[in-house]
Amino acid sequence: MFRKTTLENGIRVVTEKLSGTQAVTVLILVGAGSRYETQEIRGISHFLEHMFFKGGNKYKNTKEVSEAIDSVGGEFNAFTGKEYAGYYVKVAGENFKVACDVLSDMLLNAKFPQVEIEKERGVILEEFNMYQDTPMYQIGWNFEELVFGNQPLGWDQIGTKELINTVMHEDFKKYNGKLYTPDNLVIAVAGNVDHGNVVEMIGGCFDRLEGEKAYNFDGLKKIDGGRLSLKEKKTEQAHVALGFPAYKESHPDYWALKLLSVILGGNMSSRMFLGVREAHGLAYYIHTSVDSYADSGLLVTNAGVDLKRIDQAITGIIEEYRKVRDEDVPEAELKKAKSYLKGKMILNLEDSEEFAHLLAKYELLRGGAVDPAEITKKIDAVAVADVARVAKDIFKEEGMKLAVIGPYGEKERFEKLLKF
Repeated sequence: MFRKTTLENGIRVVTEKLSGTQAVTVLILVGAGSRYETQEIRGISHFLEHMFFKGGNKYKNTKEVSEAIDSVGGEFNAFTGKEYAGYYVKVAGENFKVACDVLSDMLLNAKFPQVEIEKERGVILEEFNMYQDTPMYQIGWNFEELVFGNQPLGWDQIGTKELINTVMHEDFKKYNGKLYTPDNLVIAVAGNVDHGNVVEMIGGCFDRLEGEKAYNFDGLKKIDGGRLSLKEKKTEQAHVALGFPAYKESHPDYWALKLLSVILGGNMSSRMFLGVREAHGLAYYIHTSVDSYADSGLLVTNAGVDLKRIDQAITGIIEEYRKVRDEDVPEAELKKAKSYLKGKMILNLEDSEEFAHLLAKYELLRGGAVDPAEITKKIDAVAVADVARVAKDIFKEEGMKLAVIGPYGEKERFEKLLKF
């Protein structure tokens, strides 16, 4: 069972004692994702994430940061999402202090030296180019722009080349000061640890952090991004994302939505996999997933399909949506989806990193950490009627959206397919 303490400066510390592991993960989650950006600073959240690894007072550069973690056989990384950024170190329990030292020095004493900013521009531009050249990544971003339109939730996290080429030291200091504050930050620790010892250690490392969050992200505006995104590109395989706007994470039917996505395309015995790939050989990869945020979400099926049979593949995906909307899911199939979802959660939470992420995300975004047993109860409570109601609510022709990347130029070819 997790425990929580709020430090004097407002930092929330959440821990979970995992007796079956010798690893400890220290994860810092900050409400500073790409939704907090405007067009003028689009991409600064992700660039800032890179800059924190350039050193502070104790560990003065990337080499010293890396050596500190490598010397104890640890792992460290960071990530930028739409609504938060995360920084973590995973070490053997006996090296917990090293993790705290490195993370606190990075976040409290970051210098953002201009010379390092100039060097990192090239790194991030190459990351930008990598995503542009990787349709499996790009298709998801194109689909989100369709669903959410031209606003922060519809933008990718990598940002614009203009920002990457022009952002300066003072821009990082300003953005950091507004959002990297105690009240906008959660530290989660998972592993074979004692809560009291963790609080004492983190308190000593992070007690100098001060300030208050300057602003929140804007709520989602109703912007019509259209129904079809077609990017003409010479590829050996067409990439498709076909789905619908869906629910925010706190929606009462969120877990029914998650189970619906498992039934449709969550694993190798799902309807999409068996119906589109195995029965007809139309796709190599195909999967359905849910992405949910504070005020909205989406359900989407992604697939890499045969260039010559893309129309048949799209029609096949739509047919699976139609069937699950018009015909109730059998009880046995729902039971199997529940077992899958719960089993995957159990396996994931064997990893202290995954457990820390679960705790921190719920604490930061949902107003309180959650015990996995509570999630299990919500999954078990979903009935066939709930899944049917969600399918009918979401799978409407006017909400259907399609993104395609491949050697095609004619939009009309795909627009006429978007119907039940």
